[in-house]
Amino acid sequence: MQKRKLGDSNLEVSALGLGCMRMSFGDSPTDKQEMIAFLHKAVERGITFFDTAEVYGPYTNEELVGEALEPFHGQVVIATKFGFKHDSQKGPSPAVGLDSRPEQIKRVAEASLKRLRVEAIDLFYQHRVDPEVPIEDVAGAVKELIQAGKVKHFGLSEASAETIRRAHAVQPVAALQSEYSIWWRTIEESILPTCEDLGIGLVPYSPLGRGYLTGKIDESRTFDSSDIRSHNPRFTPEALSANRVVVDLLGKIAAQKGATPAQIALAWLLAQKPWIVPIPGSRKIERLEENLGAVAVELTSDDLSEIENAMSKITVIGDRY
Repeated sequence: MQKRKLGDSNLEVSALGLGCMRMSFGDSPTDKQEMIAFLHKAVERGITFFDTAEVYGPYTNEELVGEALEPFHGQVVIATKFGFKHDSQKGPSPAVGLDSRPEQIKRVAEASLKRLRVEAIDLFYQHRVDPEVPIEDVAGAVKELIQAGKVKHFGLSEASAETIRRAHAVQPVAALQSEYSIWWRTIEESILPTCEDLGIGLVPYSPLGRGYLTGKIDESRTFDSSDIRSHNPRFTPEALSANRVVVDLLGKIAAQKGATPAQIALAWLLAQKPWIVPIPGSRKIERLEENLGAVAVELTSDDLSEIENAMSKITVIGDRY
C-alpha cells in the first residue's frame, strides 16, 4: 500500500483510509464480530488510517474501532471527532446540537481515549464548526490536549477557508475533512487553495458520492428510512436519472483502464494533490479490495483533461443535503 503524508504534518497514512461510520451507525445493522474481523482484514491489506467519531452510534463506533484495532497499536492511525451535544438524561442518544466549548472538548477527549483504548488520539477533528464558540478557543483547547500528550494532531471538518486560517494561527491544523468527489467540487474554489497554502492535508469523505459513483445505483433503487440517502436531494429518482451522465463518464474511462467506475472516482481524487487521502466507507471485503485497486490506477494528464472537459459540460442535479 502506498503511503501519503497529510500536508506538512508528520502524519503518514495509507493512501486510502477507511470510513467506519456505517459499521455501527445508520442503515443495515451489522454484527460486531464480523466488523472486527473486517477491520483486521483491512489492516492486513495495508490500510493504516481509520475514521470514526463520538457521534457515530453515539459511542458504539468508537468502541468497535477501539476493540478491533487494539492489537495494532503503533501500526495504525485512528481519527475521531468532537463537537456534538447529546442528551445525557436519556443515556446514549443522537446528537441534539453542537457543543465545542473547551470544557466539553476535554470531556470528549477523555471518553474517546477510553473507548478507543489508546493513550493519545492520533487525529482529533472538530466535527462541525460551532458558531457559538470562537474557533480560537476550540484550537486552544486542542492545543492544551496536545501539550498534555492526549492528542497528537488537530483537524477540522467542513470548515470555511477563513475558519481554517484562524484555527491554524493558534494550533496548526494537520488535516481538513470535507466532502469532495468528482460530483461535489465546491471546496476547489477557496478551501483547497487554503489547505495547500498552509500545508494542511485533505481527507475527503463520501468520495464515491455515497455509493452513486460506483455505478451500482439507479433510479429504481429505494432506500430505508434509516438510510441518509432516503431524504437526500441527490438520491431522488429524478436526480439519479439526471446524474447518470456522470457515471457514464466514469464507466467510459474505466473501460479504457481496465478498472471500475469506483476506482476511477477514487483515482481522480488521488491525482488531484499528493496530500489528499480519501476515506471511502465499506463493510464488505470485495468492496474494500475494489477500492484499494484504485491506488494502482494511473490517470494521465490527458485522462484528467478529458474528465475535466466532460465534467465542465455536466450540471449535477440536487443539493448534497
